Amino acid sequence: MALGRHLEHTGHQRNHAGSATPATARHSVVRRIWPGGPRGGPPTNDKRAARHTVASASNPGSIECGARPSTPRGSRSMTMTTPQQPTASPQAADIPDVQGREDSRRVAIDRVGVKGIRYPITVETMDGGHQAVDATFNMYVSLAADRKGTHMSRFLELLNQFKSGMTPDRAVELCQLLRTTLDADRSHVEMTFTYFIEKAAPASGKKGLVDYTIRMVCDSSTEGDTFILSVAAPATSLCPCSKEISAYGAHNQRCLITADVQMNKMVWIEELVSLIESCASCEVYSVLKRPDEKVVTELAYDNPKFVEDIVRDLARTLDSDGRIDWYRIHSENFESIHSHNAYAEIERGSKKP
Repeated sequence: MALGRHLEHTGHQRNHAGSATPATARHSVVRRIWPGGPRGGPPTNDKRAARHTVASASNPGSIECGARPSTPRGSRSMTMTTPQQPTASPQAADIPDVQGREDSRRVAIDRVGVKGIRYPITVETMDGGHQAVDATFNMYVSLAADRKGTHMSRFLELLNQFKSGMTPDRAVELCQLLRTTLDADRSHVEMTFTYFIEKAAPASGKKGLVDYTIRMVCDSSTEGDTFILSVAAPATSLCPCSKEISAYGAHNQRCLITADVQMNKMVWIEELVSLIESCASCEVYSVLKRPDEKVVTELAYDNPKFVEDIVRDLARTLDSDGRIDWYRIHSENFESIHSHNAYAEIERGSKKP
């Protein structure tokens, strides 16, 4: 039976006592759902409305389907709820520490922790300022064979203390504190973020931001600490062979030059970027007007370099910098006339374990 018809004939249905439900009772049911009764609400033969006005004869005040009770005209509706007694939170001592239990398998774990943490930090700049960056962190510690697990929440608690003014020294401090707080033999922290440097175009002087990918990697142990700064910088390379064998023109392309360095004194991100870009055919810029395009095209043409030339020139540059003890450098050229890329890599120096 349709619900609309059911409501039209509600007055003819019987309750438990066998008496008919009067029309006024039927109207009171409607009033409970739509203030003002039938006049103020939708007609009783509206099927859509009827679905919300179902009430049994034995309990005419019941309202189903989530209907909202009404209040007399001119008064505000108020929902009365039964107050709940506050539940006392258990003390930390009452909660079992499952990670802290002993593990019977006796298998040590090299690295355990949290990975892929996206976290906003500020990085100190060479000019004494700060740059806000969106960094991705991986943080690990070693785990002894007799321990069931590490305490993951403590990784984030420590990270929150180092969100401002990140430098190589601060990264090492974070890694050391991670190891000692979690009572581990070794710890590892690495962060990756995009760093922006403002550059002026060579002819017009128009300024724009160029993005560089930065990684800071730190390891701490009872034997000592190590830190690696990694900078990946885009640049331009022009093929010497193409220039020499062609009657005019030469193929050129962007390349990505990466330098990972260990240092004994501070090397700023901006400094390492400058060292990298000086070894390419030409730098890249974000804003170039027509006079600028002419300059960079001719600069690259006058300074052709194979991928081998780029890493060799960069190796000699880093060898001459007394602050750098070890480096691993590589360049990937995104060839414009080939279906593959060109690649070269060099590693030199005494790297701390």
